[in-house]
Amino acid sequence: MTPTSPTTPTTRTTPAAPPGLTVLRPLPRVSLLLHRRSGYVAVALLLLLAAVMLAAACLGQTYVSPTEVWRTLRGEAGPYDLVVNELRVPRIVLGALVGAALGLSGALVQTVTRNPLASPDVIGVGHGAAAATVLALATGVVASPGALPAVSVAGGLAAAGLVYVLAWRGGMQPNRFVLTGVGIGVALSAVVQLYLTDSELEAAEQLKLWLTGSLNGRGWEQAGPLAVVLLLALPALVWASRALRPLGLDADTAAALGVRVDRVRLALTLLGVVLAATATGAAGPIGFVALTAPQLARRLTRTPQLPLLNSALTGAFVLVAADLVARTLLPPLEIPVGALTALVGGPYLLWLLGRGRRQP
Repeated sequence: MTPTSPTTPTTRTTPAAPPGLTVLRPLPRVSLLLHRRSGYVAVALLLLLAAVMLAAACLGQTYVSPTEVWRTLRGEAGPYDLVVNELRVPRIVLGALVGAALGLSGALVQTVTRNPLASPDVIGVGHGAAAATVLALATGVVASPGALPAVSVAGGLAAAGLVYVLAWRGGMQPNRFVLTGVGIGVALSAVVQLYLTDSELEAAEQLKLWLTGSLNGRGWEQAGPLAVVLLLALPALVWASRALRPLGLDADTAAALGVRVDRVRLALTLLGVVLAATATGAAGPIGFVALTAPQLARRLTRTPQLPLLNSALTGAFVLVAADLVARTLLPPLEIPVGALTALVGGPYLLWLLGRGRRQP
């Protein structure tokens, strides 16, 4: 038997990736696991999103061919500059950004609460934004309409903070958090309805349109701040994609792995609320996108956790497609996109409730 020399180099074998996963090594000491089906779904969703955005730029009361849309976007002078560059493209971009923010927010909140019925609009973020906007209009604190998005963001954050404080009992219990959010949302909704009954007709109609959620009349002024928030949130979202994995386990197991469960939950909830409040400030409270997009993305990818990237792409696709249907279904009447998402999301919520009741 020949002894092994101390200087003989040892060969390190790289363990094989689990089934369905691919190991990526962008740097020598950095390796990443990529779920192959999630990657395929992300590419498919990107193609679908591009297709529906092109369709939204072409279709409407005035039809614009894809060739004319391309020429107009390139800056060539033509008869459709106002329709494409001023009316449709800003609205389409805003819809994609709002949908992505709501999809991300819903995935974060549902993972923290471990409840597919939870979403930012359920825990009172939308109601807080609406109540803050109502009070600002009623008291005359905000004179400029351009300041209303900031007011709605502040209201959404304040409502979520109140829910968190009231739900805290030596730690954050997900079920208590959701039920407290529902209660706070009902109370804030009553405040809004009280104002609507006592306000003048013109102010009430304007507020009702905002409360329904609509992309009509909105554009780069609202899309710019939301895009900045999403860019600034990218590092936090990269961290969140890793922090979500242990939260899929029970709290005791996650704590045994060294995860500070309450702190992680608080950080993820805060990130989700900021995204949802900013999206609400940009387009008004658009319901059910944050509820349905993460669950649809999970069913498409078949992953144990809610996938953040695919949730964002699903939310963007759903909202752009819903807005396209809303403004072309009954021309020249334009349906607020929030009404259409509620019409589709309501039955989906009932299906989730029925499915949960059938499970043991």
